[in-house]
Amino acid sequence: MNNRKLRSLAVATALAWAACGAARADDSDWASFHLGGYVRGWAAFNLQDIPETVGYDDKWKASMLRASLLLDADAYTGPVQWKAVGRLDREHKTDYLEQLEDLRQATGTTGGDDSSILDNYNQKDLREFWAQFKLGERATFKLGKQQIVWGESDFFHAMDVVHGYDLSWRLFFEGENEEWRKPLWLAAMKFDVPEADGQFDIFIRPGLDRCKDIGNTYDIQGGRWFFQPYRGFDLTALTTHDCDHPEADKDDVTGGVRWSGTAGPVNYSLAYIRTFSADPVANSVFNPWKKTPQGPLFDLINPTIDVLGATVSGYLAELDTVLSAELAYTYGQPFNVGTGPLTAPTRGAAAGLGLGGIKRKDTVTVMLRADKNLNFQSLLGTNRPSFSSVQIFDTWIRDYRESDDLVRLFAYGAPLTKHNTILTAFSVLNYKGDTINPSFAVGFDLNHGGGFAIPAVEFVLGDSWRAKVEADLFWAHGKSKTLFDPNPSTQLFGYFANNNQLTFRLTRLF
Repeated sequence: MNNRKLRSLAVATALAWAACGAARADDSDWASFHLGGYVRGWAAFNLQDIPETVGYDDKWKASMLRASLLLDADAYTGPVQWKAVGRLDREHKTDYLEQLEDLRQATGTTGGDDSSILDNYNQKDLREFWAQFKLGERATFKLGKQQIVWGESDFFHAMDVVHGYDLSWRLFFEGENEEWRKPLWLAAMKFDVPEADGQFDIFIRPGLDRCKDIGNTYDIQGGRWFFQPYRGFDLTALTTHDCDHPEADKDDVTGGVRWSGTAGPVNYSLAYIRTFSADPVANSVFNPWKKTPQGPLFDLINPTIDVLGATVSGYLAELDTVLSAELAYTYGQPFNVGTGPLTAPTRGAAAGLGLGGIKRKDTVTVMLRADKNLNFQSLLGTNRPSFSSVQIFDTWIRDYRESDDLVRLFAYGAPLTKHNTILTAFSVLNYKGDTINPSFAVGFDLNHGGGFAIPAVEFVLGDSWRAKVEADLFWAHGKSKTLFDPNPSTQLFGYFANNNQLTFRLTRLF
């Protein structure tokens, strides 16, 4: 019996053991079951003309017409709590998506004769399936497919690295981390230590997940959220996702341990995590890294990394503010090599566009945040103080050398800089008993220019209905105008150029 089957058997045995524990309970403990969820619809519209679709004016065209059904079931069988969450997503092929699909055919990158641009958006998935139970007074076990959130940051993530995110259908809008995060099959344990005002958290990922569950998923099939100017270009025609790489094997066991506690008025945590790098890197045929790629140009891989992290937060009465800090030291973060254009189509050469190989570097990520309730009641007529937050997020490449020729993102060729610093802020206003809630979020790339603004308003319509209107607005210092154009000034917010969106969302809870 191979290791994968042994791990599957171990998980099944543990779940069965938990169920047997439930069976020993009185029959009266079996009566708890609840089924909830939502039906949700989205409609998004372009606020700009998309340059890739030459000859068409895409402004005000629908870029997304999407519907989702989520079922969330909770049950108690004696001492065991069970949860199952499933979601079905379906989209309508708008005229704009038809144009992008035609463009994929024109570039000869359709990903196969029967491939539809909707293949990346229509999904059905078991989001979560786990059992949780206690052993004694201090130990809690949770076994199954689940989400683990460690860290303090919101927009960008320092210690929240256990899971990748599905960013394929909606790359940028505020919140929704629980909807984007990709659950994994885990064994998670918590041990309370009241004598030290703390708790140990341990998780083990036995390697039962699918390849598509590893790392972040982007819209690289030429859809509406592929980075500009690659919309209409299906990158999967040139690459595969390799989850059997020596440095990026999805079957490898990963995991982590965290101590969290309080010291006087301060909350803190210390953690070690072994996981997969969230963003993939390109293992190029021009300079293979520890394995020959299977794709015609490169393979996407998510190498394993080791992360040491710490968080601290506390209330500062003098400023009436909650201050938080988070630090993550990552050993061996992978980066692609090769700035500038693709100039060396020979094996072993220093090809550009990030296709010249892979190098590992240690990185230090720091987040500082201040949360405060601001009194806008007299100025703006809100019904209560408004929650507001400012956050600065910096990633420092240790032992950085320009001669390493590291790139920010493959397929662009823009050089990676020693520091990458983002400043974000948001505030939420509340009217009519919190039934009308405008918000505004803004962010700035302090090293390379560019940023985003997200004005939105959410409506609470009784107990069951929720509606939201949101605009996602971007500006950039540099933009790439044609395929494989290595504009050296195209950094983070240049990827979102010409893709301002207006989105409407309606939710029926049940």
